[in-house]
Amino acid sequence: MKCLFIVLNDTEKLDGLLESLGNNGIKGATVVESTGMAHRLINNDYSTRFLGSLRSVLNPERETNYTIFMVLNDEDIDIAKKAIKDVLGDINEPDTAIIFSMPVDFVEGVRI
Repeated sequence: MKCLFIVLNDTEKLDGLLESLGNNGIKGATVVESTGMAHRLINNDYSTRFLGSLRSVLNPERETNYTIFMVLNDEDIDIAKKAIKDVLGDINEPDTAIIFSMPVDFVEGVRI
């Protein structure tokens, strides 16, 4: 089992992303409103010359993103990745999303 994380910067695509996951049999995701470290620092008095240069690659108008996580069987990871890319396209484009997974040793309280 793995926990798949999606940090969704393109927040307008949240509903379409969740629908795509559901249509592909991926259920039970948790969605949390979140803020990235660079965005947080840029919008506070802690900005430095380095962080100021990040403004050119970050969308300063967007203050939040969504972190979505779900526990999946290993064989469902590729299905979820395809569903994500069907909605978001190339996630290597700036200000789109980051996805990663981590091993899960056990889970209770949910059917996988």
